[in-house]
Amino acid sequence: MLYSIIRQLFSGETFNAASLIAQVLVSVFVVFCVLPIHEFAHSLVAYKLGDNTPKYQGRLTINPLAHLDILGAIMIMLFGFGYAKPVGINPYNFKNRKRDSLLVALAGPFSNLLMAFFFMALLRLTYLANSTPILLQATQVFLYYAAYININLAIFNILPIPPLDGSKILAYIIPDRYYYKFLDYQRYIMIGIFLLISFGFLSKPLAILTNLI
Repeated sequence: MLYSIIRQLFSGETFNAASLIAQVLVSVFVVFCVLPIHEFAHSLVAYKLGDNTPKYQGRLTINPLAHLDILGAIMIMLFGFGYAKPVGINPYNFKNRKRDSLLVALAGPFSNLLMAFFFMALLRLTYLANSTPILLQATQVFLYYAAYININLAIFNILPIPPLDGSKILAYIIPDRYYYKFLDYQRYIMIGIFLLISFGFLSKPLAILTNLI
């Protein structure tokens, strides 16, 4: 989100301090709350379905340090998108490998949706509060961005593209040999996704779906 501040400072756009402060706070919030809860959701569901791998890796916690990826966190602070440390699982510990792997993958985006609706409910409550205009505006902007980003992350992660969570949907519905062949190209696919995000080609479709929700 710091990119937004730099852009406003040097582009001549109207400087909105409350909005920019809220964006910076949300970036910190994403790194130290949203992503840890997302990864914890993966870990918890995997553990409940019989895989102890996340427990052995110390991922059954909402402690952000357990899920922090330094490079991914820096990218979020500077550009507004990044990642946390992926949760390792062993699908052979599941009773139903394909189904349970899908449930573990969907747990992360589902946790984002739950957080989004929680923040939207808080946002609604702020309209009933009596507070100083600046404080109230900053709180409302923060809650709006917190909800928006959670929904955006849920939609983005549900895309059926490796290594995103939604790729497990493909693993569930197509034969293994085709899925594993698809995984051979995931490094190039991920580079392509980051380029699409960087140049804004994914921004509009994601924004439309996020606003719809």
